[in-house]
Amino acid sequence: MSVSVREQAGILLRENDPTVKADGVRELYDRAMHAPDPDVPTPPPSVEPVPDPGRPERPELVAPRDVPRRGPATPEGRASMAHSFAHIEFNAMNIGLDACYRFDAMPADFYRDWLSVARDEAKHFELLDAYLRERGYRYGAFPAHASLWETVHGTEHDVLVRMALIPRVLEARGLDVTPGIQRKLAQYDDQPLIDILDVIYTEEIEHVHIGTRWFRYACEKRGVDPRTTFRELLQQYMSGRIRGPYDEFGRKAAGFTDGEMQDLKDMEAETLAMLEGK
Repeated sequence: MSVSVREQAGILLRENDPTVKADGVRELYDRAMHAPDPDVPTPPPSVEPVPDPGRPERPELVAPRDVPRRGPATPEGRASMAHSFAHIEFNAMNIGLDACYRFDAMPADFYRDWLSVARDEAKHFELLDAYLRERGYRYGAFPAHASLWETVHGTEHDVLVRMALIPRVLEARGLDVTPGIQRKLAQYDDQPLIDILDVIYTEEIEHVHIGTRWFRYACEKRGVDPRTTFRELLQQYMSGRIRGPYDEFGRKAAGFTDGEMQDLKDMEAETLAMLEGK
């Protein structure tokens, strides 16, 4: 009996080797694009739930405060930055697989969309890993933290919550900060890393857009207002952690409305007002 697309996503989610995982993601995406619709949304009956994704022995995972902070002024500092980006992209590859594997009863295009995200994140990871190797490093050379996946765990119970908070908050934050990081890198003439971030930025807009599309789909199915629901989820899960600046070009290209952008600014102002009042 052949393994379904979603079962294979669960198997890849457990895979420890980043190269094997990335190659498998590309193969699975190609298969899903040609699979009949009944094969894609089939629930995965033979694979146990995945509490944490597979990962190599390194990098060492430490508390966020214990990850060394290095600026872009030195080659080692830029390698450390690239390593942190690679770690994010490796986790994002797993997030795409997890969305495909975890959530039942969604249209076939949902699973294809999230495999396309995983495929892009695999490419981003490989670009950054190649950058590191060309400079005498590799993924695992620096410590990293697991806080991103802890947030993913908090959304695994509900596809609407996942679509709201992972692509539309965490990935959208990447859109916000990337242009500023590129400006800093330009001061040290690191065009290769700037070019990699260009690729990531452009493709992350589509990833956030995918999250927006399926968030709104889930809202429509439940008869709730997307703008109100998004704000309520931000207040429930991200209270006190809404911070600018906001990349309005990237966010609007990814489906954020003017009203949603204003809500973010209003929530940030409310948080600052409360802090100043203490």
